Amino acid sequence: MPFSRFPFRRLAALALLSLATSCGSDSTDDPTPGPVLAESQHLALGNPSGATVDPSKPTNYLLLKNQYTLSYHRDRGTPNWVSWHLEQADLGPADRQDDFRADASLPSGWYQVQSSSYSGSGFDRGHNCPSAARTATEADNSATFLMSNMIPQAPNNNQRTWNNMEAYTRTLVSATQEVYVIMGSYGKGGVGSNGPASTLDNGRITVPARIWKVVVVLPVGNDDARRVSSSTRVIAVDTPNENSVSSSWGQYRVSVDAIEAATGLDLLSGVPTSVQATLEAKVDNGPTQ
Repeated sequence: MPFSRFPFRRLAALALLSLATSCGSDSTDDPTPGPVLAESQHLALGNPSGATVDPSKPTNYLLLKNQYTLSYHRDRGTPNWVSWHLEQADLGPADRQDDFRADASLPSGWYQVQSSSYSGSGFDRGHNCPSAARTATEADNSATFLMSNMIPQAPNNNQRTWNNMEAYTRTLVSATQEVYVIMGSYGKGGVGSNGPASTLDNGRITVPARIWKVVVVLPVGNDDARRVSSSTRVIAVDTPNENSVSSSWGQYRVSVDAIEAATGLDLLSGVPTSVQATLEAKVDNGPTQ
């Protein structure tokens, strides 16, 4: 990763900590947008909910990882969204670690979802930032197995539909091309292998009704947000969290505008406004494999 491209990771974290401000609402289920903070390596295209590192705002809490950045919703026990940059250097020889575990970096006193919290539920521990997108080192791969990066995902949705889209996304990454990915979920109630469910772990984890993803494809370069143009390929997908979902993810393509309307998020906010308006209204019709 070129030095000119991103600030040092620790400096980015410190900048975000120093700029933490009040946002969101403890009494609402959905994150309330707040101020956009200093750029971190995975937020070059924007902070969709204005998440901050203020623990008094538990429905929109910013967690900074070297491998991805996310907005965590304590009361749902899942992320609102996870954002990450993916380039060729992120794809390497490291094996899948399978070390699912609680995220000890959550604020003191918050419930930490455990590796066993989904056991017997009929839902997979579904990654947002995928394991296969972080194989440069074992440490990078291990970071994707934190439970703060997971949602209860219907097995066929996870293992077929999203697995197929994730594999296709990796084919877009090369020595000359990179991608940004933002994934999230919303609503309440899905259908897993044991049938419908709204919560897990004695009500401490919400099962989402819908799962979405936005992929922005760019040539390798610098100042990424400013290089997004009205011709940039943006793939937006929104699927039901149900075991009956089709394995063909392409049929679930929607516009970014539609995802924003459903979630209340402001996606691609780092991109110039005039370009946003054009890109976010489109529905991708490119190849899917």
